[in-house]
Amino acid sequence: MLGKRTSRVLCAALLFSAWAGASARAETSVFDHFALIDGTGRASQPDSAMVVTDGRISWIGPASQLKSPAGSAITDLKGSFVIPGLIDNHIHLAIVDGLHQDIKYYTLPNIQGQLRTYAAYGVTAVQILGTDKDSIFPFRESQRAGRPDMARVFTAGQGIVYKNSYGGVVGLNQPVSNAAEAVKEVDKQAAKGVDVIKLWVDDELGSFPARMPADVSKAVIEEAHRKHLKAIAHVFYLENAKTLIAQGVDGFAHEVRDQPIDQSLIDGMKARNVWQMAATLSREDSFTYTKLPFLDDPFFYRAVAPDLIAGLSDPKRQSTLATAPSFPKYGVSFTNAMNNFGREAKAGVKYGMGTDSGPPGRLPGYSVHWELELMVQSGLTPLQAITAATGSNASFMGAKDIGTLERAKWGDFVILKKDPSADIKNTRSIQEVYIAGRKVPSIWSLCVDRAQTACRGGPDRS
Repeated sequence: MLGKRTSRVLCAALLFSAWAGASARAETSVFDHFALIDGTGRASQPDSAMVVTDGRISWIGPASQLKSPAGSAITDLKGSFVIPGLIDNHIHLAIVDGLHQDIKYYTLPNIQGQLRTYAAYGVTAVQILGTDKDSIFPFRESQRAGRPDMARVFTAGQGIVYKNSYGGVVGLNQPVSNAAEAVKEVDKQAAKGVDVIKLWVDDELGSFPARMPADVSKAVIEEAHRKHLKAIAHVFYLENAKTLIAQGVDGFAHEVRDQPIDQSLIDGMKARNVWQMAATLSREDSFTYTKLPFLDDPFFYRAVAPDLIAGLSDPKRQSTLATAPSFPKYGVSFTNAMNNFGREAKAGVKYGMGTDSGPPGRLPGYSVHWELELMVQSGLTPLQAITAATGSNASFMGAKDIGTLERAKWGDFVILKKDPSADIKNTRSIQEVYIAGRKVPSIWSLCVDRAQTACRGGPDRS
């Protein structure tokens, strides 16, 4: 029989052997000699390197200090730029097939297909604001338990809609009639494990008979906070935005669009730490067109089936849009959104980046790059826009493992051929996309529903 000391030595040896074996089996990749934009707001750091082990960043810093682990795969990225995976904090997932919206399209294949499209555009995480079926929760948990190969999911479950008001999806969201019902609906969503609470306060340019009353929005926000959840509001009107700020809302999912904002709104947002979580400038801009101007752009059409492009180009659709009663108002809304966002950002209001993509005509992934471009046009620098879409978004969402490229965080990143801090359009020069340290298909490898030879363009010509 072994003595106690011998047993301890043998046990330690076995443990070391097991650890050494596990360490030897670790999946380690080294990326070397790239310019790093890390998502914190810091300027680009030249000649950087990164080690990713089992999907997480185990080391990152100057290439001169790199010590490559034995046996690791090394990728020389000289001349390339690396940014964190982009985050779209305002989307609606799997509610559309082509140009038709219906909750019946909310299926696992559609969810996965759209999340892979987001990933192809370098969007490695999304926040779905209020139009998810309950099946999203086990899907989200399966992602968080492993290493996903598509965009990561954060969800508001079913957002809170007031009866006879704008918001939600028919057949999914259950409208509330008063504050008591609103509290119960918040409790129901919290019990499911939502990441955030969403509410709508709008009448869609007067096309609905009501907006959510102040006592109801107040009840939603206060109950969300009691459940330790942030409350995010869809808003359009300045007067509603001011009321929501006073009630303690945490962020706005759209910019104020009915008129120019005033100093009191800016002061209120700063004093109460209310974020302009998403300005959705690309959404507002999209409404000003009867035919979107980028349908023949390879960066767009590679991810879009030919029949959808045909639908978006249909003269009948263009005529329907042009003659809609609201069409003349969209230009004013877009101008207000651009000016208001630029003024808020300059004044020091905190902001993120979101597109409201997902409904008909607002395509997953592409809208993020359009949004970044418009943010820069509104007055931001390219680096500020990138930071909003990475580190700032993750901070607001409480997503501690993503958003910046730092030690111990997930290896979600995009390799670009051109410097996005010099020109925001260079976010389109996608060379490769990685999620949890593994490469996933990028937009330049797609050619949906046709032969690869039918698609032109690439990262050098984007």
